[in-house]
Amino acid sequence: MTDAPVRRARRYDPGRRDRLVDTALEVIAAHGVPAATHRAIARAADVPLGSLTYHFSSLTELQAEAFTRHVDVVAARFDERMRAAPDRAAALEALVEHLTGDLLDSPRDLLLAVELYAAAAREPALRTVTQGWMQRSRRSLERHLDPVTAREVDALVEGLVLHSALSTDPMDAAQIRSALLRLAGQAGQAG
Repeated sequence: MTDAPVRRARRYDPGRRDRLVDTALEVIAAHGVPAATHRAIARAADVPLGSLTYHFSSLTELQAEAFTRHVDVVAARFDERMRAAPDRAAALEALVEHLTGDLLDSPRDLLLAVELYAAAAREPALRTVTQGWMQRSRRSLERHLDPVTAREVDALVEGLVLHSALSTDPMDAAQIRSALLRLAGQAGQAG
């Protein structure tokens, strides 16, 4: 008669789902979306592989939740900056600070934004995340700009993020400020 296999005790881990989302973001930031496989995320989170399929119906669902978590943080930070700006000139300066400080000065956040853009180009579920992010950004901008100008400025911001990630000579804060003022300086005065 052989001995029964030893079963590992289950760990009580009520925060596992949240930890998996956070770990997915870290794996994506470190290695990119293509390398953020079930196995890589499970290994990084130190959980059994089955935990991912237990908590998420697909890798895309996990990626969408991870990117949504990232967007929630960045969008809330941006909205707070726009809310605190007393007028349009201050809002444009806050936007420069958001771009150069919050997004472009954080290699992790810059990589996550670019990874999201690239993945969303192929995956409709992730495109929904980017669309939600754009809508939130535009609402924040509309505190100080008309809707048309807010949309144009939002598109410029997205282009500046990609430009900064890909260029060997990205625009500095003064150049970004100049571009934003050129686009929104006289247009769309709502505040």
